[in-house]
Amino acid sequence: MKKIPVWLLAVILAAGTLASCASDGAAEGSAADSTEGNSSSQSSLSIVTTIFPIYDWVVNITGSSENVVFLESSGTDLHSFEPTANDILTISEADIFIYIGGESDSWVDNAVNAVSNDGLICLSLMDTATVYEEETVEGMEAEEEEEAGDEDETEYDEHIWLSLKNAEKAVNAITDAVCSADSANEELYRGNADAYIEQLRELDLKYEEMVEASSRDTLLFADRFPFRYLTEDYGLEYYAAFAGCSAESEASFETISFLIEKAKELELEYVLIIDGSDGKIADTVCSESGASVLTVNSCQSVTEDDLNSGITYLSIMEDNLEIFREALN
Repeated sequence: MKKIPVWLLAVILAAGTLASCASDGAAEGSAADSTEGNSSSQSSLSIVTTIFPIYDWVVNITGSSENVVFLESSGTDLHSFEPTANDILTISEADIFIYIGGESDSWVDNAVNAVSNDGLICLSLMDTATVYEEETVEGMEAEEEEEAGDEDETEYDEHIWLSLKNAEKAVNAITDAVCSADSANEELYRGNADAYIEQLRELDLKYEEMVEASSRDTLLFADRFPFRYLTEDYGLEYYAAFAGCSAESEASFETISFLIEKAKELELEYVLIIDGSDGKIADTVCSESGASVLTVNSCQSVTEDDLNSGITYLSIMEDNLEIFREALN
């Protein structure tokens, strides 16, 4: 659990008046200005987001990347992200702060409680989504025992953005927050949101049609497995080495053997890994089963360079659609 000591936050925020100017714009508009406003009236809201999908949703709703901050634009995913002093100052000066709200965001409570900004709107997207508990399926490597006292604590899968249905819920919640903070531009925001939701629904339908037309209904991830929400949305089965984005890095002989035998049993042509994987488990599974490797993008390691190249949440999910299509046929 990533906690920030309250005393440290106090020191950081006490220096805000001196350091805030230096931090202005440091992480703003990371997507360049590829998204233009859809109205001559443009938002002046300062909105801070943690991960890429949230950033991209906000840009589409507001019609501009101006004054939208993407904290994790270095490519560090939410599971290992640690906020800097400038990050905390940026949040303290924002109108809206939007984050996922799972275990990896446990630092948020301390940060927000220390912020002396009574007008700050904070939005946890897990509060708006259909959320599933973490699960361990057959053959999956179990995580190490939790610290004493945490054994009975329910863990929820944080990867809600990999469901297009949850993405729609998130966009609606973000739109409500933005309209609450800037009612003068509500018509613009809601119009942009409606147009974007239509694109989400069209892509969701493509996924449904792809799964219905596929000859298989099972995916095998020789890797971590952040795609639980996607498989739930479309009724797919899965096997994986690890749950979610487990902190475990080494799979046991038993887990690897299970995945090899399952790939053979199902006569799979492809096994899957996620972006950033070293592929070692997959290489072993493929060498023994004759399958090949495909990589899907979990939206967790998007960098500022990726943004500048024009990548979007929808383009990533479109690319994933074609990879899943290949894996299921």
